[in-house]
Amino acid sequence: MPSVLFVCLGNSVLKLGNICRSPMAEAVFADYVKKLNLNFTIDSCGTAGYHVGENPDSRSAAECRRNGVAVNHKARQLTKSDFTNFDYILVMDHDNKTDVQRVKPQNSTAKIFLFGEFDPENDLVISDPYYGGRDGFEKNFRQVTRCSEGFIKYLQQNKEI
Repeated sequence: MPSVLFVCLGNSVLKLGNICRSPMAEAVFADYVKKLNLNFTIDSCGTAGYHVGENPDSRSAAECRRNGVAVNHKARQLTKSDFTNFDYILVMDHDNKTDVQRVKPQNSTAKIFLFGEFDPENDLVISDPYYGGRDGFEKNFRQVTRCSEGFIKYLQQNKEI
């Protein structure tokens, strides 16, 4: 089965990272593949080392729990080995993709996509909900759920699962 790494960075000015979007995407995708009886390696990280070792934002975790999805994650930073340890690196927005491509080593084997590229509603960017209210986290949850389903369809169509 493929291995998947979800990547975000909230805000480099306020030093936020790997606490909202990517842990939610990791949790939702893990829940989805578990229901399908698939076995993936799944993780998430930030493009910078902010919040390393911390739990996800309480609002992100609460939205997952409200929807019956368990969250079990500690923030970490993207590493060079992630580019060979994971088959797919799925980023939350265009800035994340630029940052990931900028540090990608030459020996990278990972395929890098916006996670939103798999959204059947074509909502490419999974926006950072940190500065808003609950509705931003609800929107993210719906979006990463759609993207998870779309990504699985993509893997099935490409005979990777």
